[in-house]
Amino acid sequence: MDATTIAELTVERAAEGVELCRRALDLPEDAAEAEPLVATLWHRAAADRPVRVFGAYRGDDLVGVLIGSHSGEAGHVDLLAVHPRVRRQGVARALLGHAERALAESGAVEMVLAGNPPYYGWPGIDVRYTPAICLALALGYRQDRTAWNMTADLSSDSSPALRATEAAEARLAGQGVTVRRAEPSDLPALTTFARTTFGGAWDGELAGSVGRPDAGCHLAERDGELLGFAAYGSSRPSWFGPMGTVPAAEGSGIGGVLLRRCLRDQRTAGIEFAQIGWVGPVPFYSRSAGARIERVFFLYRRALGSPNESTGA
Repeated sequence: MDATTIAELTVERAAEGVELCRRALDLPEDAAEAEPLVATLWHRAAADRPVRVFGAYRGDDLVGVLIGSHSGEAGHVDLLAVHPRVRRQGVARALLGHAERALAESGAVEMVLAGNPPYYGWPGIDVRYTPAICLALALGYRQDRTAWNMTADLSSDSSPALRATEAAEARLAGQGVTVRRAEPSDLPALTTFARTTFGGAWDGELAGSVGRPDAGCHLAERDGELLGFAAYGSSRPSWFGPMGTVPAAEGSGIGGVLLRRCLRDQRTAGIEFAQIGWVGPVPFYSRSAGARIERVFFLYRRALGSPNESTGA
């Protein structure tokens, strides 16, 4: 058996990484979106979110890839994929150990097996990727959160997710509320609104949604004042989110209208099942779009410098 060597990959090797992910990601929905997934994680580095990509080789063959990023004091594993023919041969362990050391040298004091918004593949490890969970536990990672996605069925015209919004929009218009598609010129106001109203990294996700051909955003406003927004496609075309409405507008129906306008866009683009990522208000999405909880994720973390086998300690 050839020894495993680890090397940092450059963007020129992205196509090889995409092909590896198509073979390595066991869930069909993940494998089908390998290209936009890798592009989202690899190419959207920023000054406050540097990205490191490592490849595992057996001879000249790329057999594993890890995409990591650094945010504050945390190093994130955004994607870890190993070719099926070399699993259970130490490839994933070698990649993770190498990434831990590299990110520690860059100032990370803990490692997180979880998404790093605004650009992330998944909230954490899908519970169906059992080998990844076993690896995390073997290396001393502890589960500290659980997250979930909901699925909206867009495959049929009769789906609750595709219910018409015209009557609700007319009612809102009678209250002085305009609902419309966001344009690139709206982006500065939208990102400021998201950052100041909700915090987090939604402003970055909006920047990845507005004005792109495979993504989009709808907003609600009254007299030029933003009341809410809903976006899709920032991570990849089939994913919905983020969305938010001001507390004063909760219960007005604005959220349901914005949500279904986005889902109709995704249906028009040929998507039959939309993933509502990293969901908070489960009842809202169930009521407004008939969405169901489908994907569940475990999120893990470990302090770097603590003894574990991946670092050779």
